[in-house]
Amino acid sequence: MTDPSTEIILHNYPQSPVAEKARVALGIKNAAWRSVEIPRIPPKPMLTLLTGGYRRTPVMQIGADIYCDTQCILRELERRLPSPGFFPAGDAGLLWSLSRWTDGGLFDLAVKMVLGSAGDALPQDFAEDRGRLYLGPDWAKGLKDANSNLSHLAAQMRAQLRLLNGQLADGRTFLTGEAPAAIDAQFYYCVWFIRGRWDCGPDFLSEFKEVERWETAVAGLGHGDMTPMTAEEAIERAANCEPVILQASDTRDPQGLAPGMNVTVSPDLDGGEQPVNGIVVSATADTITISRYEDDLNSVHVHFPRAGYRVDVS
Repeated sequence: MTDPSTEIILHNYPQSPVAEKARVALGIKNAAWRSVEIPRIPPKPMLTLLTGGYRRTPVMQIGADIYCDTQCILRELERRLPSPGFFPAGDAGLLWSLSRWTDGGLFDLAVKMVLGSAGDALPQDFAEDRGRLYLGPDWAKGLKDANSNLSHLAAQMRAQLRLLNGQLADGRTFLTGEAPAAIDAQFYYCVWFIRGRWDCGPDFLSEFKEVERWETAVAGLGHGDMTPMTAEEAIERAANCEPVILQASDTRDPQGLAPGMNVTVSPDLDGGEQPVNGIVVSATADTITISRYEDDLNSVHVHFPRAGYRVDVS
């Protein structure tokens, strides 16, 4: 029987491209996990109860530990489930660095293509939410610019896909060889998003035969062994578990962060999101973990990456 305190729970929804990245990563690990389906747009009261306000998708929960952002999710999966590994060909540092581009510039380009191509067909509440999240305060202008510049955006994406196609031209099954790696999931979700959410996506991608072959191989990995779970069950799970205590500090931390400090954490961009407040448990170059208390939860630890996130001492 699975130990409830170690069972992997992914808070996600089927259409989320970033959640697809995490689901493919779980497939690479052949992991058993529980799926809690969350709303596509706020409010997300059951999720933000766990996170303290973080609303992005996906979020991973293991007992009373909450992992925000796929950087943290993949790192923790690799720590807990080391085999099969996410870096079968080595070069973990290089591939983690590359993932900052796939999660940043490449995904931002895909978002602009998908949202821009939809134009006025986007539901207003979805357009406002995603526009504000990805395009900033002047999101309406951002959507119009993406629509009018769609051919330019497609040309930029085409240049990147030609490079990806060339990487695969020697017949390798996955990007680094015959075994799947984290970087396959980290590239795949952008291609999956373009194919599934842009009406011209399938035709656009048909130029890249090696990419299409690779897509088929990644899709064939599946998502591991998933069973559904309700949000209420996930809340109860957190309330009945104790978070893992992994205190750490870094004497070279540029901000001087150390356990016991009160901080707020938020994505390092103006997406209109609520910062998360808590007490530092651990602060390293890669990750910050904060402790929070809620009457309905008791204590939970919420984990964030340092890259791409702002930490302010309260």
